[in-house]
Amino acid sequence: MSKFVFIYHAPMTPAEAAPPSPDDMAAVMGEWNAWGAKVGDRLVDFGTPLANGVRVASDGSTAPSQREVAGYSILEADNLDAAVELAKVHPHLNMPGGCEIEVHEAQEIPGM
Repeated sequence: MSKFVFIYHAPMTPAEAAPPSPDDMAAVMGEWNAWGAKVGDRLVDFGTPLANGVRVASDGSTAPSQREVAGYSILEADNLDAAVELAKVHPHLNMPGGCEIEVHEAQEIPGM
C-alpha cells in the first residue's frame, strides 16, 4: 500500500469562515467522522484545518495565489485510483463554495 496526501482546498480557510452553530458543526464533523470510519485503519493522519499560509520561494514570500489550502489528511490506499475513489465520496466536496481535494501519492526518498 502507498500513502496519499489529501490537500483540501476551499474559497477560504476555516478560520476565515463564519463560525458554524454547534448543531451545524456536529453535523459536519459527523460526516467527516463517517468518512474516516469508512477509510478505517488506512487513515494514517485525519489531519487538521490549516490557515495563514505563506508561499516561500528563493526570491521572497507571498500569500498563496490560488484557492486557500484549508486542511489535509494522510491515508493509505492500494493505488492512486483507489485514493481518488475515497476522495470522490469525501464530505469536503459537499461544503459550500466549490471545495476541492488534491490527491498526491507520497513517494519514497531515494537512498533512504
